[in-house]
Amino acid sequence: MGDRTVAIIGAGPVGLAAAAHVLERGMSPVVLEAGPEAGHAIRQWQQVQLFSPWEYNVDKAAARLLGPTGWNSPDPQSYPTGGELLDRYLTPLATRTPLREVIRTSSRVSAISRVGFDKAKTRGREQAPFEIRYRNGKGPEVLRADAVIDTSGTWFSPNPAGSNGLPAIGEAERAGRVAYGMPDVRGAGRSRYAGKTVAVLGAGHSAVGTLIDLARLADEVPGTQAVWLLRGADPAKAFGSGRNDKLAARGELGAVFAALVTSGKITVETEFGVTHLSGSEDRLEVAAGSCCGARSVIVDELIVSTGFRPDFSFLSELRLRLDPAIEAPVALAPLIDPNEHSCGTVRPHGAHELAHDEPGFYLAGMKSYGRAPTFLMMTGYEQVRSIAAELAGDKEAAARVELVLPETGVCTRGGVESAEAASGCCGGPAKEEASACCAADETARKAGAAGCGCS
Repeated sequence: MGDRTVAIIGAGPVGLAAAAHVLERGMSPVVLEAGPEAGHAIRQWQQVQLFSPWEYNVDKAAARLLGPTGWNSPDPQSYPTGGELLDRYLTPLATRTPLREVIRTSSRVSAISRVGFDKAKTRGREQAPFEIRYRNGKGPEVLRADAVIDTSGTWFSPNPAGSNGLPAIGEAERAGRVAYGMPDVRGAGRSRYAGKTVAVLGAGHSAVGTLIDLARLADEVPGTQAVWLLRGADPAKAFGSGRNDKLAARGELGAVFAALVTSGKITVETEFGVTHLSGSEDRLEVAAGSCCGARSVIVDELIVSTGFRPDFSFLSELRLRLDPAIEAPVALAPLIDPNEHSCGTVRPHGAHELAHDEPGFYLAGMKSYGRAPTFLMMTGYEQVRSIAAELAGDKEAAARVELVLPETGVCTRGGVESAEAASGCCGGPAKEEASACCAADETARKAGAAGCGCS
């Protein structure tokens, strides 16, 4: 297998783990990273603490590469920030191991196809190598590879503010007052947000974390006001399962957030489906509804934390099999559909569930989950372990499950809201039953019922 080249798109945690597994299997990885350094997306949120401790954030093959360098493994039970994940793991992995020879930074992939084959041509397709085109500041470059693993993530493709999946009317024109994801409101963005009225749109952990930081900023800088714009009707669904969450840092976040909302330090606007953004003197008017009965809030800044979506623009000549709603591989989508999976865990999966009609091509990591918000880093590590085994011809190892996920017990969907999912799990955190996802589920179980809670 030593002469097989595997192109890996993205040098984030899952991309570097993929390279480590491919190298360990005797194949030749080439990692194409659009940013100037490995972990470029993480650098955009390095102030954020991860929900999972170190034991779940270090890939095993990567750790085996790091071992001979004198690398000190972090305390497995401590929780890193994004910056610590970079400094103590990803940067050493990218610069002090053999991976440093295979990573090409500032190399943005623009298109992938098969040599001599467009999307419509079939006979002999499997034998043709992949042709990956990318730009690195010197002009167009071409890489040929026997297989491709796309781990490019979704961070730079945020969902827009509009409740219908489209940008709100006026969103592009008001871009100077709109930010996406999790800006560092108390650090790099402090001057932008301090002393301002800031609306945060979303119901997932990114929105929750940002609102908590704004409330803390308000304690430091008078005049700072956080406004939570929630598309759904019940704020309690964002509080999670508190101490019952098997990822303790995530449970703690929900408990802190609940206390801030209850105390009135965060203003809440429920059932607020944004449709329009417009100017109001030197401020921003955020409106829900288009005419009669429309509601609006006047703020200085808007932070849109409504999740992310994958970018398939450079994959248009490949034969992908994607779920039409979730935009994940069709075999994976039913396992992660946020309309159904609001509680519990997603079972580990690998090459089989991630395969497409383009042999040798795989989506992995966050991008493989499409629009579903439930991805965990360790799930991505298991994905690429299985894919590398499959590419090396080790079918048994590819099919084997080597990951045990923690039972999350969280009743949130990271901003992907659904009446069907919401009706099945509600009522705040469970108190006693460790496997219950929420209080209503716990009560139902004690009464002999099955399923999640209050349906």
